[in-house]
Amino acid sequence: MVQFTIPEGLHIRPSTASDKPFIEKLHREVRQDLQCIDGEQDFIESIVDMQLKAQTQGYGAQYPNAMYFIIEKHNEPIGKATLDFGHNEIRLIDIGFLIAARGHGFGRAIIQSFQHCAAQSAVPLTLTVLSHNLSVKRLYLELGFQVSEVQPPYELMIWYPPAMKSIVGV
Repeated sequence: MVQFTIPEGLHIRPSTASDKPFIEKLHREVRQDLQCIDGEQDFIESIVDMQLKAQTQGYGAQYPNAMYFIIEKHNEPIGKATLDFGHNEIRLIDIGFLIAARGHGFGRAIIQSFQHCAAQSAVPLTLTVLSHNLSVKRLYLELGFQVSEVQPPYELMIWYPPAMKSIVGV
């Protein structure tokens, strides 16, 4: 069984319509690269908004049963996660944290809680990571994920619950 400790005050809850301003704020922080576009601020903001809308619609089309969660620390939103609970896997579609919430072990704890859910359901936990995102990839490797498939610029990673490892031969 996955052993982990949830930091005090950290919890995850389903996202609601009232979380939209936070999700937009988080998206702007996560996508700082879009702020480098050459253009007027209104144009840049429209690109950021379109990218968030396209991402949300893309998740909905590819994962129609996806569930959206807000990660909180002492009842303040600090991140979000999107998961799809399929028949044969739990897919971590997206996870992101405000810049101020990074580097405190919150992501590790949340992913370990997802691993615990996967172990309870006896299914693997899968995710994709950008190949060049070495710090995040290192975290996933430390948590027992393995690269399953490479389709540049992404890598599919998979974590098998201990009870499944002997079945699948990993």
